Amino acid sequence: MPGVFLVPSVVTSQNFMNDIDEQLREIIPRLRRFAVSLTRNSSSADDLVQASLERALSSWGGKRAEGDLRAWLFSILYRQFLDAHRRSRRYARMLEFFTGRDDAQPSVERSVIAQSTLNAFDQLPTEQRALLLWVSVEGLSYKEVAEILDVPIGTVMSRLSRARQALRQLSDGEINRPSLRRLK
Repeated sequence: MPGVFLVPSVVTSQNFMNDIDEQLREIIPRLRRFAVSLTRNSSSADDLVQASLERALSSWGGKRAEGDLRAWLFSILYRQFLDAHRRSRRYARMLEFFTGRDDAQPSVERSVIAQSTLNAFDQLPTEQRALLLWVSVEGLSYKEVAEILDVPIGTVMSRLSRARQALRQLSDGEINRPSLRRLK
């Protein structure tokens, strides 16, 4: 363009932002899929992804340059989920204390419906589901998962082994679930 002079630092900055934008657009569907598996609710998952991206962008300066962006974002999302889960449990305990009621107990009907519709994967604990999703679905390496959880690789391997074993047991029907009866 004649007459337009771009300063090299501005061009570099724009290229950097375009690169980050492209990387985030590629990772967001994976973050959302993982968030849905954790929350089991699409709108809660969207909120979790948004909160995680806000946290990531606000603390971008603290990100290690050599670190994997995908692992860093999964780590933020997982920690955001755990924090929200802890907050909700504290709130439920406070509500029970002040009202004298226990709203945490689901109705029998809801329990039966939930048990009949969940598949073996959904029956696994959150930590086991997260591990299986990161390694099997998202394709993260054991090292990347170890960085997310801030544990040694051997711990990731043993937890993953237990998660796979539990999934096999549930899939093979070794753990019996109550069956529904049809009443006439």
